[in-house]
Amino acid sequence: MTTAILEHLSTLSVSGQQLRRLPKILENGLPKMPCTVPETDVPQLFREPYIHTGYRPTGHRWRYYFLSLFQKHNEVVNVWTHLLAALAVLLAILGLCRSRGLALGLCQHPAPAPLRPVLHHVPPVQRAGPLLQSQSELSHYTFYFVDYVGVSIYQYGSALVHFFYTSDQAWYEHFWLFFLPAAAFCGWLSCAGCCYAKYRYQKPYPIMKKVCQVVPSGLAFILDISPVAHRVALCHLAGCQEQAAWYHTLQILFFLVSAYFFSCPVPEKYFPGSCDIVGHGHQLFHVFLSICTLSQLEAILLDYQGRQEIFLQRHSPLSVYVACLSFFLLTACSTTTAALLRRKVKARLMKKES
Repeated sequence: MTTAILEHLSTLSVSGQQLRRLPKILENGLPKMPCTVPETDVPQLFREPYIHTGYRPTGHRWRYYFLSLFQKHNEVVNVWTHLLAALAVLLAILGLCRSRGLALGLCQHPAPAPLRPVLHHVPPVQRAGPLLQSQSELSHYTFYFVDYVGVSIYQYGSALVHFFYTSDQAWYEHFWLFFLPAAAFCGWLSCAGCCYAKYRYQKPYPIMKKVCQVVPSGLAFILDISPVAHRVALCHLAGCQEQAAWYHTLQILFFLVSAYFFSCPVPEKYFPGSCDIVGHGHQLFHVFLSICTLSQLEAILLDYQGRQEIFLQRHSPLSVYVACLSFFLLTACSTTTAALLRRKVKARLMKKES
């Protein structure tokens, strides 16, 4: 009996030693992650106003920047807000599929063409820039240009579903002829303005950089949201009972809040160095933009489920073809613009290094 007890205690002792060594084993098994660095250790291009620490060093292998998703740095909140929003979007689409008895991926009974761009080009999936942009200066420009193309596509996708499913009949009768081509043009203008501002202006950025970014994007937003604003205004004046209209209202409010934090470096301007990892304005911009997207998606799904008869009665196949053509033209023009400016950036960087 005593021998058995001693053997059992010996086994527990060995197990305890193994458990104590487990953190060291795991640490040795995981890839080594470089520490974050202060702003003085990264090129001027990567520095943000009033953010002093938490920067990822440049020049490492791509694996490090992918794994930095699990590291504490000043971009990680930006990435995770979009990843979580993307997960919520996918779950919402999956719920729609199940509620309608569809197969995964909308394969057997695909959604109508006007809904597809917003299902497949949501901004949380497009935002690769914050995660990968620190690898090099060329990567910084490249991934932000890709982001701007994605944002322009999302803007047009929003205009598309607002036009087909959200718009009120009175608004539709006045604007149906030119709305989608104008939305495609404004989407390209937004992409071109952001790409040009990124290429043209160097830090410390002048006010014209924000003007080039905010004015075209603001015009695109005003146009794209006009059918929503018209319907929401009519609904609230009549004592709104539509659940979708309330979600559309939240969409507008959250977008305006996010636009404020995009334009103004607050609160870090008043607390320099205190909001480096969590709480700076660009993070708040990402948070409110993700909530805006979720509000918009919920409103669109409600419209899609409750207003399909309006879609079938009001829209001809020709309007769907115009929508698809405008979408492909927007994608081609935005991609070409980003590629041309990336080539100019690459030439400038090569000239600087020579």
